[in-house]
Amino acid sequence: MLLSTAFFPPLSWFAAAAEDWGREVATNPSSVCEVYLEAHENYCKQSYRNRCIIAAAGGPEAISVPVVHDGDIFHTPITGIRVDYTDPWVKKAERAIESAYSTSAYFEYYRDDVFAILESGIPTLWDLNLAIINFFIRKIRLGIRIVPTLEFLVPERQMPSGGVAARGLVNGGTVGQDYRYIIHPKRENTILRDLNLEKPYFQVFAGKYGFQSDLSVMDLLFNEGPQSLLYLVNWRA
Repeated sequence: MLLSTAFFPPLSWFAAAAEDWGREVATNPSSVCEVYLEAHENYCKQSYRNRCIIAAAGGPEAISVPVVHDGDIFHTPITGIRVDYTDPWVKKAERAIESAYSTSAYFEYYRDDVFAILESGIPTLWDLNLAIINFFIRKIRLGIRIVPTLEFLVPERQMPSGGVAARGLVNGGTVGQDYRYIIHPKRENTILRDLNLEKPYFQVFAGKYGFQSDLSVMDLLFNEGPQSLLYLVNWRA
């Protein structure tokens, strides 16, 4: 499985990341699957790499991380992109998250840890995202391990599910499904549908807007807490 980095990734990102492990866990509960994260692509604007979508009182709301624009940012490796802390985006993000989820069932259980990551001043977008991703892996209890790629992986061939295979120097061969450019805020994908995960869970503002699919994984965790794991993998049992 090959994914791009993401800031509070959407549910489709985590569904894709958990796909292989979800198939194995039924027969081997202690299994751990590796998920490769593209560490050698250049920065891509207006993507999930520095934004997420939450369910706010006024409808879907984007939270973005400003980055430092020095030199040719679009030819800078993703691992070298620095977060711009001269902008008070952390306080804005925390206010937006608090407003959207303060009444959700499990927000108080995770609030301090999530805000501590945002307030830690991690200098690069890559490391900030990695801290966030690993936090949700632990809290949802997914048996996956993030492995950065050693080089940029060129798409090799089309896969039946709509992804592609990629080959590179990571484990001596193909890394499997390539979702780096499929999961994007301006393009619909079929990942949740293909994995039979287009099903509603409780959302704070569902009575006003109906169920909103493929929001940030924080939407699932704040609303479902420990049941988030069952939501992501029970179809595979």
